[in-house]
Amino acid sequence: MSRINFADPGFLYLLLLVPAIVAFYILKQQKAFASIRMPGLEPLNVPVKTFRNYLRHILFALRMIAVSLLIIVLARPQSTDRFQDVSTEGIDIILALDISGSMLARDFRPNRLEASKNVATEFISGRPYDRIGLVVFSGETFTQCPLTTDHAVLINLLREIESGMIEDGTAIGMGLANAITRIKDSEAKSKVIILLTDGVNNRGEVAPATAAGIAKTFGVRVYTIGVGSRGMAPYPVQTPYGTQYQNMPVEIDEDILKDIAANTGGRYFRATDNNKLVEVYSEIDKLEKSKIDVRQFTKKEEEYLPLAVIAFFLLAVEMLLRFTVLRKLI
Repeated sequence: MSRINFADPGFLYLLLLVPAIVAFYILKQQKAFASIRMPGLEPLNVPVKTFRNYLRHILFALRMIAVSLLIIVLARPQSTDRFQDVSTEGIDIILALDISGSMLARDFRPNRLEASKNVATEFISGRPYDRIGLVVFSGETFTQCPLTTDHAVLINLLREIESGMIEDGTAIGMGLANAITRIKDSEAKSKVIILLTDGVNNRGEVAPATAAGIAKTFGVRVYTIGVGSRGMAPYPVQTPYGTQYQNMPVEIDEDILKDIAANTGGRYFRATDNNKLVEVYSEIDKLEKSKIDVRQFTKKEEEYLPLAVIAFFLLAVEMLLRFTVLRKLI
């Protein structure tokens, strides 16, 4: 947004002379016509002042306006635009999200998957300068979105995720290996994977420990999140009457998740409800902060030309009236 500044603001003090000149002009007009009393004579036949008599004051008004504008021109008004150039020592982040059927359990509101998507969306929105990608897994794995700074596209793709998109199961090692593939060649200062799951590895050709070793080799730090309440939780179960929810034990292989985090320099977190999940992402956000350097640029443009044109136009009009229409009244 532009704002007006003056390069030589000291000239603006000359505007204080304008009211003084106006006051002097008014006083001079009052003294210009003395009243004459002549005893014994009939009142003189004084001509009545017409509208043209008052027009002569326009000449003075035009000149004062022009002088005021010229004083402002001398002060050199300038419009100023400010810009910011933001440079970052970026962090590349891959979100590896479990979308297995158990993620529909309702110990989170409305379920684990939707709660995870909502919190991840807030996390993405809070990191505008980082490249972030998205990998999903259950019995298989695929890349939903490669690393990108177009977070609007990423968030839309995140919202489209549903359980059942791929074969069911929990292939933690495969999901982690896919995420590593997407980030290993990054030249970012920091390479991070946030792996979220609610189960035990039971599918896939790559063991979680093997994937963790690969992540360590490529300098990728992995934060692991176990999602699920403690004890029992209502899981979706397919029955002849459709999907029903039954309370079943919550089983999360925390030992594997802890080992993955420890071997790669990350941390393990356990989220037992919506609020705890928000706290987990908030903690990761604090641990992985981008260094941002902000440089400001100022662009100035001279704005005196329109004022100067108006001032000279008013002076021209004043001179034209003085020597034509109002010549006999001066």
